[in-house]
Amino acid sequence: MATPGKSSRQKPPPSKTDRLRQRPNDDGVRASSLEDFRKLHRNRQSERWHWLAANGGQASSLTSRAYLAKYRRHALQGRALGARLEARTLQPAQLPLQVPAMEAELLCPACRIPLTEMRTGTGIIWRCEKCDGRAVGLQLLRRTFTPESINPLWLHAIHNEGSSARPCPSCSNPMIEVALDSSSGIKVEVCKICEFVWFDKGETETLQVRPPPKPPPALLPQKAREAIALARVQQLAEQARGTDFDSAPPDEWWKSIAAFLGMPVEFDAPAEERRPVVTWFLAAVIITASVHSFFHLHEAVLLFGLIPAQATRMHGLTFVTSFFLHAGIIHLVGNMYFLLVFGDDVENFLRPLRYIGLIAIAAFVGDLIHIASEPNSTIPCIGASGGIAGVITFYALAFPEAKIGFLWRYFFNFHWIRLPAWFVFVLWIFFQIIGAYEQKIGISSVSSFAHLGGAAMGFLAWLLCRKGFGLLASNQGTASS
Repeated sequence: MATPGKSSRQKPPPSKTDRLRQRPNDDGVRASSLEDFRKLHRNRQSERWHWLAANGGQASSLTSRAYLAKYRRHALQGRALGARLEARTLQPAQLPLQVPAMEAELLCPACRIPLTEMRTGTGIIWRCEKCDGRAVGLQLLRRTFTPESINPLWLHAIHNEGSSARPCPSCSNPMIEVALDSSSGIKVEVCKICEFVWFDKGETETLQVRPPPKPPPALLPQKAREAIALARVQQLAEQARGTDFDSAPPDEWWKSIAAFLGMPVEFDAPAEERRPVVTWFLAAVIITASVHSFFHLHEAVLLFGLIPAQATRMHGLTFVTSFFLHAGIIHLVGNMYFLLVFGDDVENFLRPLRYIGLIAIAAFVGDLIHIASEPNSTIPCIGASGGIAGVITFYALAFPEAKIGFLWRYFFNFHWIRLPAWFVFVLWIFFQIIGAYEQKIGISSVSSFAHLGGAAMGFLAWLLCRKGFGLLASNQGTASS
């Protein structure tokens, strides 16, 4: 009885176009009916993926016996194709393709005798002992030979550009005879279903073998790899800092403040092996003595300053006392800044005793050069500039590649400039020579001659360390960075 509101007329069977639309596609959709499964071989899409779709989407090899057995069971049992398949047993005659039994062996297409399995370094092939023909899987061919040798024959096969040939060793369906290449004239047989290629005797010799993979590079020793990695890190750090004339600011905040006030700052400071205790102690003593003298500066300078015309007063003690006095805050801050910035590296290089000796000799010789330039002067000379000049000179010669940075200011535009220490030292010497000339003609109150005398002692100390003691050669690698 017809249902009220609906037509009792039966729906006509689907047309051929509709049936093709119902077939499984390459997206892995199952066959919806037995009829669709039986029409798979007529579809122009990939047979391999249709069989996989019918098998539940499992990517099994078409040429393996386990898969062939599973395929046969699915073909003989309609229920394995889905809930909609008819529950009836299929006869082998109903199948569109011949399916080998699970225990079937691969047979030679020419001799019809079982093939012998051969294991190679890249995979498995099957060889006929009588005619020396060989059945090789497509994937093995692609791993063994170049794409230019294999891709053309497979393209000819999938486009049916060939003639029907002998049965496949695996599924016994007719293979397609296609040209191996256009130059040799050799033809091989291809099974699109099993993805097998049959080569008669000697036909594989025309294929071009893939070149062997390049051997991995020999591993360097551990120390060499560490050195290369360290050099790479330093290179990346240099790139991050920028160029010398447009550099990134230093990492320490106080250096930006010092550079803003016109002071040079140290980039790429030499590595410190120990704390500069002597430099800190000497700076503390100078600051204490100078600040204490500021309350009675005029009297202190007249009493403890070095007067060239009275160089031997107080038994020459003014050579020492004048070192710890300064004319004001700016004079004190400037000298202590250079002592703390460059003195720590020189102390770490020379060690404390030689470092104290360098400062003492540079200060004393600087005072002598000042006295020699103005022997009759009654103006007291104070400050630690002579000893600090010796420290700066030794630093520039011992660490010539260390970078000294300056903050270039033009209104509200700021640019960091980094210069090597040796170049900054040359500029400093040039300005000291100009200052010495101004001092000689009486237009400068700065004793540039004392600076030059201290610099001369710093240069002499560097020569002694380089030639006599050998300290420079032994410490340069660990002290500089």
